[in-house]
Amino acid sequence: MPRAKWVVGVLTVALLGTGIGMLRSTEGARPTAATAADALPSRALGLSGHRRLVEQLEHSGQHAPAKGPRPARAAAITPLRASRPQRLHIPSLGVDLPLGGDGDEASWDQDTPAPGSAGTAVVTAADLRLGELRRGLTVEIARADGRTAVFTVDRVSPGVSGRGQRPGRAQLRLVGGETTVLARLTGRHRTR
Repeated sequence: MPRAKWVVGVLTVALLGTGIGMLRSTEGARPTAATAADALPSRALGLSGHRRLVEQLEHSGQHAPAKGPRPARAAAITPLRASRPQRLHIPSLGVDLPLGGDGDEASWDQDTPAPGSAGTAVVTAADLRLGELRRGLTVEIARADGRTAVFTVDRVSPGVSGRGQRPGRAQLRLVGGETTVLARLTGRHRTR
C-alpha cells in the first residue's frame, strides 16, 4: 500500500507542476480577442471550446466545412427560340387548356415574347385558381415547335405586378383575376 500512495503523490506533484508552469507562461500575456463565436449562446453553456476545435479542424483541412453555397434551386436555363404557344398545363392545379388568342380561357399577349424565349411572356387566364400556386411548383407551356417550356414559380402576388423581371432570361407572368404569378424557365422537353 505504501507504494500506491507514493505513485499518487508523484502524479499529484507532476500535475501541479505542469499547471503552475502553464499559469506562469500565460502570466502577463494579453487576453485573446473576443470572436463572434464567443458571443454565441454556446459560450455561456461552455461549448465554445468545441466550436473553436471545429473551426481549427476546418482551417487545417482535416474536416470539410459544412458552410458553403446553399443548395441551388432550379436554375434558369438558356432561352428557347420564339415559337407560338399552344397549351397551358399546370399540374398542381389540374389545368390543361388550349392557349390561344383573345376569347379563350387562357391567352398569350402577343405584344410580349413567346413563352420560353428571352424576356417576360404574359399569359392571362382569368378563371384559374392561381392563388393556390406556391414557389417551386411548375407551369408548362406546349409550343408549336414540338417543345414544352417548363417554368418554375418564383412569386405569387395579389394584384397585377411586373416586379422581379430579369432582362435576358426567359420568364412567364401568368395573370388570373387578382393574382399574378412570376416564374422562370427551368426546363424543356419534347411535347408528347
